[in-house]
Amino acid sequence: MPVLTHSIDGDVATIVLDNPPQNRFAPEFTQELSDSVDAITRSPARAVVLRAEGPDFSYGGDFRPWVDADRTGLRADFDLAMAAINRFEQLPLPVVAAVQGLCFGGGFELALRADIILAAESARFGHPEQSLGIVTLLGGIHRVAERAGRARAFEWALTSEQVPASTMADAGVINRVVPDDELRTEAEAFARKIAQGPTRAHVVHKALLRAWATGGIPAADQHLFDLAVPLFETEDVKDGLASAAKALKEGRPRPVLPFKGR
Repeated sequence: MPVLTHSIDGDVATIVLDNPPQNRFAPEFTQELSDSVDAITRSPARAVVLRAEGPDFSYGGDFRPWVDADRTGLRADFDLAMAAINRFEQLPLPVVAAVQGLCFGGGFELALRADIILAAESARFGHPEQSLGIVTLLGGIHRVAERAGRARAFEWALTSEQVPASTMADAGVINRVVPDDELRTEAEAFARKIAQGPTRAHVVHKALLRAWATGGIPAADQHLFDLAVPLFETEDVKDGLASAAKALKEGRPRPVLPFKGR
């Protein structure tokens, strides 16, 4: 049975962690995530929802095989998992994560690769790795630091405390807290809304934020026009500029356009 599935419904793709109740990353996870990224990249999808079945989002990796694993094998497995999750993070589409229940370890690290994180009011986040004597293995601590600062990131990694969604929102780690029974609806509605926007512009903003994360403002500035100027050749920009110019000339509000993503 797969531990992760994907589907595509028009402009929105969905990736589902489907190994409840804990949705742990079994050995199949890496290949299934990679296959999902391949399928979504080839599809007409213009936004992605990441969600999970069951009461909890994910407890992360299944650490039981690590007990007797040799160091070389572990490194190879971690390299493959990191490559797959990095490809997911770099999808050229906006990704919205919907998090419920417990979101721990690798599950938290996967959610952090989304561009927008919506969490249910009862959701809790945490790094349980220190209780095993290890560290966040998929880039979790430094991605929390990018969003919330070094002090918070280190405190949460040191303590493995279960951090409420409201605290994560206040710290800037997640975007929004919603009622538990509205989480999936809110996430899907948000994804469908941004899927109707200028997809290629969304992708450029995502790339600029990635450049900023790795090299700061100078790096993002350096890439800015190489990424932004080609947008002026797209249908969306040509239609948008012509429509806005016409509305301004006629003294009326700028119309909302049905962007095509091309």
